[in-house]
Amino acid sequence: MRARRGSAPRDWDQASREVAAAYFPHELRIIGGGRDPRLTLRTLDLGPVLIGHVGWGADVRIACDYPCAYEVNLPLTGHLQSRGRHGSVTSVPGQATVFRADTPSLISHWDATCTVLGVKFDSAWLDREAERVLGDDRATVRSILPDQVELTDGRGRAWRQLVASLAAHLHDSELFGECGPVRDQLAGALAAGFLLAGYPEAGSGSVPRPRAIRRVVDQLHDDPARAWTASEMAAVAGTSIRRLQEGFRQWLGCTPTEYLIGIRLQRAEADLRDDPSLTVSTVAARWSFSSASRFAAAYRRRYGMPPSQARQ
Repeated sequence: MRARRGSAPRDWDQASREVAAAYFPHELRIIGGGRDPRLTLRTLDLGPVLIGHVGWGADVRIACDYPCAYEVNLPLTGHLQSRGRHGSVTSVPGQATVFRADTPSLISHWDATCTVLGVKFDSAWLDREAERVLGDDRATVRSILPDQVELTDGRGRAWRQLVASLAAHLHDSELFGECGPVRDQLAGALAAGFLLAGYPEAGSGSVPRPRAIRRVVDQLHDDPARAWTASEMAAVAGTSIRRLQEGFRQWLGCTPTEYLIGIRLQRAEADLRDDPSLTVSTVAARWSFSSASRFAAAYRRRYGMPPSQARQ
């Protein structure tokens, strides 16, 4: 992951160029006076997903076509007023405005006190994720999402908390470095959470039959070290994430992720027992645990002892 911090711009043209380089080309107009820019701009790049913290420090109006990407703006302070498909949309903290890819859009008033967390999704990638998450190969984000998503409870609140937790790393870009598997997992989690929050009826089909569950189980056993995402497991089963989770709970008594962790712990336990030269950190990395401490905690919950005692 890479974090980007904007330097203090000298004028509005420079401020606009910096935001355009990070997000989208746009037309910027200052409303009601010539206040100098007080730009806030930090971004975190997760590949097909970009998270940013943006504020202009003045009342502005922005026109943008959002080429090849969807944008979701979550105000942290102030308000954001825009034109949606069915009229004016005003978002305040606890709400998010959704802007569709390749669609002329207007933010008619981004007020001077407003800062947002913006989440930019590559449009082709997010449409593919929608097929996996929603379990419908006809689903496109353009057709299913509303102009505004509520973030005060349920899935919306959970997604807002996920975005906020990742935004905390805008100040610490080295936390995960350039770790591709971690970046992919986080991008997938952001996409799935957003789709489930914006489309309440997501994954409303039937629970998968045991044969579909078996396909997932077999692939997890064949390659447990792979950085599996929930959407990839759902794609193997040919269903949505929600229905796959319900199927696992019905037939196996756990979620797919819990089942995968169980396989990894079994493999790790065998490594520790059979090869005394391996360190706990090496084994944790081999079986795709995010850290040795998380591996040790999971191992202790399962086996009732720390992994360092496995050889004994």
